[in-house]
Amino acid sequence: MVRLLLISLLFILAPACHAAGAYQARGGDIIFHTSRSAQSLAVQKATASPYSHMGMVFIRDGQALVLEAVEPVKFTPLADWVRRGEGGRFVVRRLVDAGQVLTAAALQRLLAEGEALLGRPYDLYFEWSDERVYCSELVWKVYQRALGIEIGALQTISEFDLSHPAVQAKIRERWPGQPPADEQVISPAAMFASDRLVTVYEN
Repeated sequence: MVRLLLISLLFILAPACHAAGAYQARGGDIIFHTSRSAQSLAVQKATASPYSHMGMVFIRDGQALVLEAVEPVKFTPLADWVRRGEGGRFVVRRLVDAGQVLTAAALQRLLAEGEALLGRPYDLYFEWSDERVYCSELVWKVYQRALGIEIGALQTISEFDLSHPAVQAKIRERWPGQPPADEQVISPAAMFASDRLVTVYEN
């Protein structure tokens, strides 16, 4: 039993080499790319950021997986996740104090919080509830609930630039009028900009 526990801890803590490059994946890493989804351009324009999708890395049985909110919330092999981004490019940010904070027990708590949201449908309306979940909301809530760490500043929809035609087109698709201005949201851009993180890989 003790041996099995030690092996499990090694799987959680050990880095996994990303087959397409030099990225040494570690549990708890936060990964960003420019999605090729239908809403990617709208997200980029509204948030003034090239990054429109993100997820969280976990190592399971020696394989690097990305916990992400798509349709539905699920684990995706890292190589598959990377291929879905524009040009296969991605950026990885990690807690500045990951070496001290992301212990085996902490990673287990992150995993448990992530698994609790598996299967939730994607939230096209960016509402602050667990009924549906979008990508940055998933990662923000997992870190906050598991470790009490808030990565990136929460905003309201009114703080984004909704003027671009791509943004307005998505608004017309999803709301009868304008989206609720006071809805609390977290964007990939806000999480990327957090001073709690440091970039550890970029291609």
